Amino acid sequence: MQRSYFLLSRCKNFRPVLKRFQCQTSFATQSTVRPPTVGTKRVLPLPTKVTGMKLRCTEFDQNGNVKTTVGDFLKSDFCQHHSLLPRDLRTIDTYSIYQKPTILVRPEAILVNVAHLKALLKSDMVVLFDTYGSTDSYNQSIFIYDLQERLRSQKDGLPFEFRALEAILISVTSSLQSELDILEGPVNKLLGDLEDLADIEESMNGDKLRDLLQFSKKLAKFERDALSIRDALEEVLDNDEDLAAMYLTDKRAGKYRAPHDHEEVELLLEAYYKQTEEIAAKASTLRQHMRSTEEIVQLILDVSRNSLMWYDIRLTIITLSATVVSGYGALLGMNLKNYFEDDPYAFGVITGLALMSGLGAFAVALRKLRTLAKIKP
Repeated sequence: MQRSYFLLSRCKNFRPVLKRFQCQTSFATQSTVRPPTVGTKRVLPLPTKVTGMKLRCTEFDQNGNVKTTVGDFLKSDFCQHHSLLPRDLRTIDTYSIYQKPTILVRPEAILVNVAHLKALLKSDMVVLFDTYGSTDSYNQSIFIYDLQERLRSQKDGLPFEFRALEAILISVTSSLQSELDILEGPVNKLLGDLEDLADIEESMNGDKLRDLLQFSKKLAKFERDALSIRDALEEVLDNDEDLAAMYLTDKRAGKYRAPHDHEEVELLLEAYYKQTEEIAAKASTLRQHMRSTEEIVQLILDVSRNSLMWYDIRLTIITLSATVVSGYGALLGMNLKNYFEDDPYAFGVITGLALMSGLGAFAVALRKLRTLAKIKP
């Protein structure tokens, strides 16, 4: 009883302290959860994943000079500096190599993710992103040299952002064309070897069929890549508002174009759209030739397999006939009295009967095989 009264008194003394601690905890929680405000505008904090990740990129100014070489930028700072949304960075996520090609138009920038190039184009700056684990360093180095030359040259009269965009499209189409040329030579040679069917055993060896499978997979992947780039260009060409919004230099000067006033950039994109479509069509034609050759090879293998099956069936029929003939010898060779030993004509009669039975079994089986092998219309 005294112990209970003591605990009750301790709890009563502890309540004010506990209440004070709860108030301090709720106040601290509200202060940490409430987003900061700047004036009357609420600033929402960026997700932890975005603020914690960095971008590696190289910046070029309007004269083609390098401003920053392989600089690391926080994604949050990068978004605020270039007026982008965090979700826009998914198109140029440098931690992922295999992404769908996209050309994203924003009010102050153009995000390009095509093939081995990921870049941000502005009216006075080009930001080239470095892809982690990319194997196209040679193409990127050539692109950087061509980009600097085009940014410094103003002979064609194109705006700054269109010269940078054209340099990207030239690099992409040149890379596709060179990759197709590398694949086309060995594929044509392999198809020529497989179509020369003078010696079936030499033409149908495992190495050539394995090479045919590997080249078929490579061509399928190349065709998908080319078609995805073509679809990215087609998506931009079908949107008049995006085409008009790509004139970043005019917008910086205060000149906003109407949705239908985009002939210059449309002609630029249309030219490389057709070139990419031609490359994809050429790869599709090459794949069609490979499929035709595969069908021919399959027919030849089917004929060879059928010939082996016919040979095996005929050999089985001959074995059956021999078994019928040997059955007479097994039957009469038993140690039983059959009174044929003293007959001078018994051996000839039994031998003739056995041979006739074997030939009869062979003829019946062969006739049945031919009946089953007939193809009914």
